[in-house]
Amino acid sequence: MANKELTFWDHLDELRRVLFRIIGVWFVLAVGYFIAMPYLFDSVILAPCHNDFIFYDLLRWIGEEFNLEDEFFTQEFQVKLININLAAPFFIHMSTAFWMSVVTAAPYIFYEIWRFISPALYPGERRGVRKALCIGTVMFFIGVLLGYFMVYPLTLRFLSTYQLSAAVENQISLNSYIDNFMMLVLCMGLAFELPLVTWLLSLLGLVHKTFLRKYRRHTIVIIVIAAAIITPTGDPFTLTVVAVPLYLLYELSILMIKDKKTEDTTEVEAEE
Repeated sequence: MANKELTFWDHLDELRRVLFRIIGVWFVLAVGYFIAMPYLFDSVILAPCHNDFIFYDLLRWIGEEFNLEDEFFTQEFQVKLININLAAPFFIHMSTAFWMSVVTAAPYIFYEIWRFISPALYPGERRGVRKALCIGTVMFFIGVLLGYFMVYPLTLRFLSTYQLSAAVENQISLNSYIDNFMMLVLCMGLAFELPLVTWLLSLLGLVHKTFLRKYRRHTIVIIVIAAAIITPTGDPFTLTVVAVPLYLLYELSILMIKDKKTEDTTEVEAEE
């Protein structure tokens, strides 16, 4: 009751405290990542550049178990980066620490948002928002992990070994590596928010189960095109690795929402 009686300025003051707490947590994480960055850069961010990366070992193990001699499963892979910008290492050090702290602080940010808006919600709305924030956070991190351990290594291995001409030697710059790394990993994290976005759209009445089922075939085509864009490789295994999770997310979206017609029928029966 006390929360409902707060004035506009009281709410503004509470919002200020929330922002200060979020910035404080983010700042502590950013400083921690900045200090640990030399170790994290070698052992985490640059790990896909080395032949002993866990996903490359998995591919070689699959090749050995099933006697697959294709280069995709047997390729020895190593990438050496170059730097052509004097200030690039310092700015990449700062920006990488910033983005890693933002991603890590996401659960706490969602928690603070929940604490701020929950007093203004009805009990049913609180359960829905809490469920959405929890599912969204988990799905985001699953997408980030899939992007890091699978999608980006496949993309890096294909693009770094692709040659337009034998006279052109591929030399990958540090800036290019980091830009693609951040883009693909974050894009996969955002792609895994599809069920949450679909669920929110269903609450607004913009989509429903029948609609998604009706355009399932069109969605498959769009997913394959999106997978080809995310991992521009002609290898069907790579496309499958990206396309199958995206399609499963679409099916999960269908399971999470209700059919509008069913809801309308239930309401009519209740009124009768």
